[in-house]
Amino acid sequence: MNGLPGTNCALSRWTTDPAGAERFFRSALPCLDAAWAPVLRAAKLPFFTPKLAFPEGANFASPCGAMQVGRMVAYYCGTNNTLYMPFSGLQTAQYGAHPGVYLALFAHEYGHHVQQLSGVMDAYVDQRYDAGQDSDAGLELSRRLELQAQCFSGMFLAATGGRGDVDANLVTEANTSQDRGDHNGPPRDHGTDDHTIAWWRQGYQKNSPAQCNTWRSSAADVS
Repeated sequence: MNGLPGTNCALSRWTTDPAGAERFFRSALPCLDAAWAPVLRAAKLPFFTPKLAFPEGANFASPCGAMQVGRMVAYYCGTNNTLYMPFSGLQTAQYGAHPGVYLALFAHEYGHHVQQLSGVMDAYVDQRYDAGQDSDAGLELSRRLELQAQCFSGMFLAATGGRGDVDANLVTEANTSQDRGDHNGPPRDHGTDDHTIAWWRQGYQKNSPAQCNTWRSSAADVS
């Protein structure tokens, strides 16, 4: 697959409340579609836009199981192709009114949709089941999945940065907020802060799916 083409985004102004966050993410979705659709179609892969959900509270149900805010920030469920963006999980008390942070997070969850469309997600689910969900091998597979989504997020910011409403300030906010690794302890299913930062920047600097192939990387690069 080729890199993402330069894409203009028209984003709703961020406000730090549930309605404002929903408007922002809904406005970002067509831009992500515009960036990824031609790449997937050129690779002869299927494409359709994912659905969005904005659950309230700290717990919510999905076809992928019960979800708990605190153990996750946002979530993609491949069973119903839906990005779940609960406001209570966005850590707005920590990140404040900095939309680049939330755009990069949204692009990460959309990256899981790309994995679903390309068949990566199904292969991952099968391999992790065989390895054991919480075994060392299973958790390494989870880190490979999450770090690839990090890389895809960086690709999107590379394709949109400096265009439309994604100005240099939003890119800087995204770039400096990727320390989203397993620093709060087990399970080790996302990678170290150093690796979540490094893979995001790999996507941003290279803008190439081939350069986001965490599945062929050494174990040391996805620890």
